Amino acid sequence: MEITNINQLDFNKLYTYTDYISWKIDERLELIKGRIFRMSPAPNVRHQKISGAIHREISWFLKNSPCQVFSAPFDVRLTLPKSRVKENKIDTVVQPDICVICDINNLDTQGCIGAPDLIVEILSPGNSKKEMRDKYELYQESGVKEYWVVYAEEEILHRYILNKKGIYEAQIPNVTGDVIGITFLSGFAVNVNDLFS
Repeated sequence: MEITNINQLDFNKLYTYTDYISWKIDERLELIKGRIFRMSPAPNVRHQKISGAIHREISWFLKNSPCQVFSAPFDVRLTLPKSRVKENKIDTVVQPDICVICDINNLDTQGCIGAPDLIVEILSPGNSKKEMRDKYELYQESGVKEYWVVYAEEEILHRYILNKKGIYEAQIPNVTGDVIGITFLSGFAVNVNDLFS
């Protein structure tokens, strides 16, 4: 049966990426460990400006680099431990606001397969606390080197950096006036003011 409406889906069922790409649904969805998550409605102007500013700053820095930056909508299929995913089926696909991928072998025609080096999520009023906790754990478990959570209204940026044990270390919250970098991009620096202006 062709799935053309979100109401045809069973939110108690676990799905895979194969299911996800077969759906003909206009609404944007993500799969986290097989569970369906509705994405917030189209981002507001503030969200879009912040996303554009972050993308622009990183893109400009990467112009002579093998690393590439992508903005949503862009499917990131995260591979998780084989012990949890039966028959190695992918059951997680997210659409971060921004991601940086330095290993071009992780790119295919569908998007990214495997952990990006950086993921940026800009919070919208519709983001649930559960969703944010689930994503934090997911990105840590998948090996995303650096994870930024941007609080648009408060103009605060939280950075989490993966340590050698595979655990995120929270950095001091960044506010306007701070200059931040990206751990794996030597020389990259941006003033937080430029991201929120």
